[in-house]
Amino acid sequence: MKKLLLTATLLGVAVSLHAVEPLWMRYASISPDGREIVFAYKGDLYKVASGGGRAVQLTTQSSYERNPVWSPDGRQIAFASDRKGNFDVYVMPADGGAPTRLTSNSASELPWTFSPDGKEVYFSASIQDPATSALFPSGRMTELYKVPVLGTPAEEVRLSADGSFMVYQDQKGMEDPLRKHHTSSVTRDVWRYDFATGQHTNLTHIAGEDRNPVLGPDGQVYFLSERNGGSMNVWRFAMSQPGAVNQVSNFATHPVRFLSAATDGTLCYTYDGALYTQRPGGQPQRV
Repeated sequence: MKKLLLTATLLGVAVSLHAVEPLWMRYASISPDGREIVFAYKGDLYKVASGGGRAVQLTTQSSYERNPVWSPDGRQIAFASDRKGNFDVYVMPADGGAPTRLTSNSASELPWTFSPDGKEVYFSASIQDPATSALFPSGRMTELYKVPVLGTPAEEVRLSADGSFMVYQDQKGMEDPLRKHHTSSVTRDVWRYDFATGQHTNLTHIAGEDRNPVLGPDGQVYFLSERNGGSMNVWRFAMSQPGAVNQVSNFATHPVRFLSAATDGTLCYTYDGALYTQRPGGQPQRV
């Protein structure tokens, strides 16, 4: 009887030790300073001190994350995730947080290293294999690519006539662009990017949606917004004074959508299922 109890106790201890010391961690990657290790376990990424201790979970998606790679300064981690259907390259802060998607090809991309300055990630994928580079076509015969780490999540891009800058709406999350009265931390803003300096400038700052910027010939930026708690309408500001915003259309009940502009400043958009045009200083005209 004593032997049976002792055996049961030892089995319990073994089960307990196994529960607190999981095995089969994969894709281990040590930080440049040697202090921390990132690894994959059951499809998520974790970080632990290289001397041991409690591991911190960095990703929580139902997808599979793999191939973590440290940036040279130890501040970022690139990794592969199939959260969009196939493996794409993402980058996130080394302490975890919202990741930025760097690639979106239908092939699977796996990151291997950062450039020495930390501005690019090198990855492999079978995307455009030349016919002369392999004896037979195979997804296993990959090519090496690189992608900038600081990609711009830009939508609705419009370039200036001289090509010196562009305006665009950013993308902070996955919210439906047709949602009405959206107020959250991922609402869209209007931005400017200057090609000569490489500088991005945030032009709008409200908690709601500012989106679909277009450029007028008069130095004005026209865009759609739900400012003042109203419906989505056309607004404008001078590029030199983005804080001085004026309302252009005054529709109620339904949102204005799909804003565009001609070179003479004529605006075109939809409202309540119909097409409208609006001349500078004029009233909306149903087409």
